[in-house]
Amino acid sequence: MPDLLLELFSEEIPARMQAQAAADLKKLVTDALVECGLTYEGAAAYATPRRLALNLVGLPARQPDSREEKKGPRVGSPDAAIQGFLKSAGLASLDQAKIEADPKGKGEFYVAVIERAGRDTIEVLAEVLPAIIRSFPWPKSMRWGVSSKTSDALRWVRPLHSILASFGPETEDPQIVPFEVDGIKSGNQTRGHRFLSPGAITVRRFDDYVPALEAAKVVLDPARRRDIILHDAKDLAFANGLELVEDEALLNEVAGLVEWPVVLMGSFEEAFLDIPAEVIRATIRANQKCFVLRKQGTDQLANRFLLVSNIEASDGGTAIAAGNGRVVRARLSDALYFWETDRKPLPDVALYGEAAKQLGLDLTKTLDQRIAKLAHLNVVFHEKLGTQGERVLRIRTLAQELAGLCGADAAKAARAAALAKADLMTEVVGEFPETQGLMGRRYAQIQGEDPQVCAAIEDHYKPQGPSDRVPNAPVSIAVALADKIDTLAGFWAIDEKPTGSKDPFALRRAALGVIRLILENNLRANLLDLFAAGLRAQKKKVADEAAVAKDLLAFVIERLKVYLRDAGARHDLIDAAIGAGAADDLLLILRRVEALGSFLETEDGKNLLAGYKRAVNIIRAEEKKEKDGGTSFKQAHSAALRAQDEEHALASAVATAAASAGAQAAREDFAGAMSALAVLRAPVDAFFVAVTVNDADPDKRLNRLRLLNELRAAMHGVADFSKIAG
Repeated sequence: MPDLLLELFSEEIPARMQAQAAADLKKLVTDALVECGLTYEGAAAYATPRRLALNLVGLPARQPDSREEKKGPRVGSPDAAIQGFLKSAGLASLDQAKIEADPKGKGEFYVAVIERAGRDTIEVLAEVLPAIIRSFPWPKSMRWGVSSKTSDALRWVRPLHSILASFGPETEDPQIVPFEVDGIKSGNQTRGHRFLSPGAITVRRFDDYVPALEAAKVVLDPARRRDIILHDAKDLAFANGLELVEDEALLNEVAGLVEWPVVLMGSFEEAFLDIPAEVIRATIRANQKCFVLRKQGTDQLANRFLLVSNIEASDGGTAIAAGNGRVVRARLSDALYFWETDRKPLPDVALYGEAAKQLGLDLTKTLDQRIAKLAHLNVVFHEKLGTQGERVLRIRTLAQELAGLCGADAAKAARAAALAKADLMTEVVGEFPETQGLMGRRYAQIQGEDPQVCAAIEDHYKPQGPSDRVPNAPVSIAVALADKIDTLAGFWAIDEKPTGSKDPFALRRAALGVIRLILENNLRANLLDLFAAGLRAQKKKVADEAAVAKDLLAFVIERLKVYLRDAGARHDLIDAAIGAGAADDLLLILRRVEALGSFLETEDGKNLLAGYKRAVNIIRAEEKKEKDGGTSFKQAHSAALRAQDEEHALASAVATAAASAGAQAAREDFAGAMSALAVLRAPVDAFFVAVTVNDADPDKRLNRLRLLNELRAAMHGVADFSKIAG
């Protein structure tokens, strides 16, 4: 079967856009072909700094023929309706239509049978590919050249130079898919490396395209470029008695910057190793896209770094490494200056006395001076939520309140919260924002703070995503929770909530942080109380504090559902667990979900759920008939009206299970509560086999409905089984 090779060759494609662009190209082309009735066996897309490529294998040579029946107006309809039908169906007259009787007896209708012969696939490609290229969804694009003067000119991320498009089976020479976009005609040629092999290359299909590019110093597959860089970097480091400090994000970025990766080693003076390792790494990574190295078997950085060149230099890369070394030394000189400056007292510290008094700071210490300066300058956190200094006061108050919940020392939690934002006023963090928190810890260690306080200063931002580390030290947990609760409560107090895909203040991330801090540290927390405390600390006039706290809780519960679904929990079990009560205790919800999931995997659980569903369906049907909404079913059933052994057995089992399951649930033994419910399975099954609920005797009927309602109530004491699918 024929294959398609498509390459779009242009000027530089930014590394951050390449993966998405390759995925978009694959999806757009395959979706368009499938819509045209053309299926395929496999598809793979690739990106380099200068090209997007797509290999589509196993396409048919032509579209399948199609046949469609289009129903028209009723026989005898007005001429306007008939003419419209003929035009839409492509018929010249009614003689080309047939008449069919409507199966529902609504008369006879005209029906057009539209048969279309399939077109050659290459014709379809020539039609869909230009449209895809013209409408390609680049985040940023440009027009260029003479044609850029017109509004409908082609837009591309950088000027598009050529289009390679070939189609054909392996056994034949492929054809060029004939089309043109803004004067760029499709062909069968591409170009190699910009400097190492810039000439034109003629290719036939993917099998010779890849080796031809390799010969022209271009590695097409980004995964292979990453492997080459990682392998060569480790080998070069090892050969010099060093180890690579791996960085996956940087590896992905660098692989998108080169077509022919060549790993080189540079160096800088050992004196710069006095700078914290994190700052050295941030400097070299951010400015030069280089990897840092450490001495083998240690965490100590070496005064070497690795860079990835895009060319094989005649001198083996010596000049390139030296040039990068000069830039790295200049950047490290700046970093060293920042590092030394941050450890010196501020010259105007006398101005910060009032701010220091509010926060309980010691102005003989340099980190205290920075947070006092932050408060003194009234740096705005948010126009409706006050200054950073006011926020620090709120977080400190909350951290003290949360200390008991986390088993933390309240004084240490308050101290850590007071210093947590201090590094925002340091030179290093000003230059390298990604080091905030971490540098606060370093400066706190230098001025002799308690180790728990130092750790909490670094960790209070965490976790910042689903894969980020969760703090587990008590003081760190207290400050991290306080920081996130203040953020959530503050923006809820001013009614600034996420909408759709917009979340400018990262409130979803803050909610996930609260969830992970609580669940992964097994904390028993009443979230409504925590949110109420956060709202009170805002000192904003909230019309109904309780309602706002409940709305914030609902938001967090929705994020909890996402978190648990990502962990493999069924969404209906989450709803069932939440519906059983204690909806603001995340740990209890999790335990209910786990116990419920385990129970429903057993035969007793599956069969009891089926019996429950049957009982509830009967009750609901009868409740709809009751004018009072079914309140009569909520009364206890009468033992005297039970007539059959199966009724007695079910009543006894319900009473036993309700008492036992309720007691177990009260002790928060949800697995035990589920086991207590399991005894209901046999009597429920027997009841529905032998007993007619809707008995002719109205008293028996009502009594049996009340008994089934007691079954429902007993099970709802553990979980809301009505939320469970199946």
